[in-house]
Amino acid sequence: MTKSYGQVKAVDRINLTLHPGETVALLGPNGAGKSSTLDLLLGLRRPDSGSVEVFGGTPARAIAKGQVGAMLQSGGLMEDVKVRELVKLACDLHPRAYPVQQVLENAGITEIADRMVNKLSGGQEQRVRFALATAGANDLIILDEPTTGMDVTVRQAFWATMRRQAEQGRTVLFATHYLEEADAIADRVIVLHRGRVLADGSAAEIKAKAGARRIVFDLDGRIDETALRGLPFLTALTVSGQTVRIQSTDADATTHALYGLGLYPRNLEVSGLGLEQAFIAITTASDATTAATAEETAR
Repeated sequence: MTKSYGQVKAVDRINLTLHPGETVALLGPNGAGKSSTLDLLLGLRRPDSGSVEVFGGTPARAIAKGQVGAMLQSGGLMEDVKVRELVKLACDLHPRAYPVQQVLENAGITEIADRMVNKLSGGQEQRVRFALATAGANDLIILDEPTTGMDVTVRQAFWATMRRQAEQGRTVLFATHYLEEADAIADRVIVLHRGRVLADGSAAEIKAKAGARRIVFDLDGRIDETALRGLPFLTALTVSGQTVRIQSTDADATTHALYGLGLYPRNLEVSGLGLEQAFIAITTASDATTAATAEETAR
């Protein structure tokens, strides 16, 4: 599917299939196309080309049958009502509703159930949105930046709840820019950048796709960054005090050349990239390819 807003192509020929019981992270910076993709999946917007099918029909049909629950960034909550009243309304409207008290407990908002909605903090509002999204037995739960505004303890409790949902066979799709969440929570990570899918696989597969490894070591004395930048297969270099961090597409050759410079690194560690470093490597490579293509076209 493709979706543009004026000259901006928010979703660029994305083709995805989600499977029952998966926990899937849409990972990307602001403007990557995450929210637009979710809006298309929920039928809130129509694609310029392509189509969206949810459980064999349109998004509207699946939502009307109570198969889909969503927690979005956009849209406010009803004011001048109590949290319990708002959750009860969501349960009353859901074709396969859970008991109100169960929904409150699952979302961790029992203690604020009698508070007015317009008196909530940002993190509390997020938990209420989560309660509304899980008011019934949905087969697909869609979450757009769900833990924004939540403290660490609440975030951990939130994801524990979502794991239980996935264990019951539900599909959980969440958009996030918190890489540690995608790494720790998702069975599958989809990297979006400029409206396109750059990578799709497990967190381990995404890290491997970056094609680089990380080398960390300490050096005594003055560090010659110019010499280090001449090492073969180097893709990134940072120096902090006496600690050097390198990314290399051939860690063995880079380490061999390091000793060839007459240097004696201490505390040498060679490891795979974390998801954050892999994400940066993948998106940077994509931008470089795009720039090169544009330059060639201009010629």
